[in-house]
Amino acid sequence: MVVLIRNRKTIISDFKLPAKNPASPFAGWRGHHVGVRVKDLDEAKNWYVEKLDFRVVHEWPYADEQLAYIAPPNDDAFLVELLGGGNPPPIDAPGYSDLGDSLRHAGYHHFCINVPDIEKAVADLKARGVKIVTEPFKLDAIRRKLAFFADPSGNLIELAEVVA
Repeated sequence: MVVLIRNRKTIISDFKLPAKNPASPFAGWRGHHVGVRVKDLDEAKNWYVEKLDFRVVHEWPYADEQLAYIAPPNDDAFLVELLGGGNPPPIDAPGYSDLGDSLRHAGYHHFCINVPDIEKAVADLKARGVKIVTEPFKLDAIRRKLAFFADPSGNLIELAEVVA
């Protein structure tokens, strides 16, 4: 576990973080997962496993929904919770023509996966038939190259590569 924490610090070490607040009543809180609503749980699980090599960590029912935690191929510290089923079923997410188009909607926008080489990551995704919503671009303000794609339910996923 120590290695994962060191890796996380390495990823954000290029930012000057404000001092921690151990006196806060919330000081013990830690991030665990992001939840995304999907039209069809089996379709979503298969897509994440086949296209992104994610691993299914755990599955369970909740009321009339079926849920699953999935994790990236080599990261046990970040989970995505897929929420499928339910009545009424989810409505379709809007289709996005590009990143700017996606910013018209308030609320949850995306989750981010850090990658060592964004050009290779995008090429690998395209080779697996994943439609890229926004091709790689550099955002100097955060020293990152970014790209975006969507899962079959329209949930946006960001790729980020730290650059000098």
